[in-house]
Amino acid sequence: MSAAHGSGVVLPPRDLAADLPPELGLYQVLCDDGSARLVSEPAILPTLGLRAYRYIKLLRLLDARMILLQRQGRVGFYGACTGQEATPIGTGLAVTEQDWVFPALRESSIMLVRGMPLAPYLCQVFGNRGDILKGRQMPSHMSSRAVKQVSWSSCIATQLPQAVGVAWAARLRGDRDVATVGFIGDGGTSEPDFHNALNFAGVYKVPCVIVCQNNQFAISVRPDRQTASATYAIKGRAYGVPSLRVDGNDVLAMYHAVSQALARARRGEGPTFIEALTYRIGAHSTSDDPSRYRSQDEVDAWAARDPLARLRAHLVYSGLLDDERDELLEHELTAEISAAITEAEAHGPPERASLFDDVYAELPWHLAEQKAELMALPCAPPTHGGGH
Repeated sequence: MSAAHGSGVVLPPRDLAADLPPELGLYQVLCDDGSARLVSEPAILPTLGLRAYRYIKLLRLLDARMILLQRQGRVGFYGACTGQEATPIGTGLAVTEQDWVFPALRESSIMLVRGMPLAPYLCQVFGNRGDILKGRQMPSHMSSRAVKQVSWSSCIATQLPQAVGVAWAARLRGDRDVATVGFIGDGGTSEPDFHNALNFAGVYKVPCVIVCQNNQFAISVRPDRQTASATYAIKGRAYGVPSLRVDGNDVLAMYHAVSQALARARRGEGPTFIEALTYRIGAHSTSDDPSRYRSQDEVDAWAARDPLARLRAHLVYSGLLDDERDELLEHELTAEISAAITEAEAHGPPERASLFDDVYAELPWHLAEQKAELMALPCAPPTHGGGH
């Protein structure tokens, strides 16, 4: 195991939240060469591995395509997940239909794993008439009640008290099958909401899993400028929350860790805090230039631990994938993405009248006057995407 992995101590596949020193452990299933270190449930690994590979590859191809669209001026903003795909995809495969997800910037893809069609998902990036949110959200702030995913907020860390609160509400209502998953980046651990959420979750033992994607940068700030703690996982222990570190570039490790944390939550054993150790290969967003704060050598070193290549090596090693099948999959996914983009871009901007919807049961007189005045104006010519 490389130094970037941690100490090399591997936690057992069962009871991952056991009371072990968090700075010593990094749970892994896959080695860098694709062989499996620990396989606790071998019967599900072939299906799980192939599903995970499909979604990680879809996300990798989709992110590359959407960045091109942003550079062409067809969308205004996009936050790619390159290098971090294993954490959201592994989590998406672990949650059940009853669970609610509260993402940060790089977990929207969980919606795709849970069944949201790709074209409506992309309409939220364009903010057009096909967007179920009516173009009201910022780009890359996707959400949908159908797949129980709440939009994240650019006000960092606010989603964690919400995740803990919904878990607390589920417990009060007696919904014992419901758990929540809340995400945060390493920089968000400096926000008060992170500490409030962990403290409440620990005291009231709510059925919630909090995942910190430690991708080494809060935009441009490194972890050693965020905290003097040995790890982020140790912060959860300080609040009495069982915590562990997981290799966030290992999709099978993430799946197992989140699955068992959710099982603990459903048994009434309370919350779990997971630090997913990963790396942001690309820019923070399409507005960022990462070359100003890190070297290419550092990026190349982490790229060698690419979660897509690592899982591919495992599938090839296991006889489940070869070059021909991989090439066919890439053609299939590329065609799926192209068709979804074509469908999404065919929508015009949201209806002007929708500006006045969804706030009041009965529109107040002054807004009714404003609506009438707006609707009397001539329509502007439509542009790509639209949005309010």
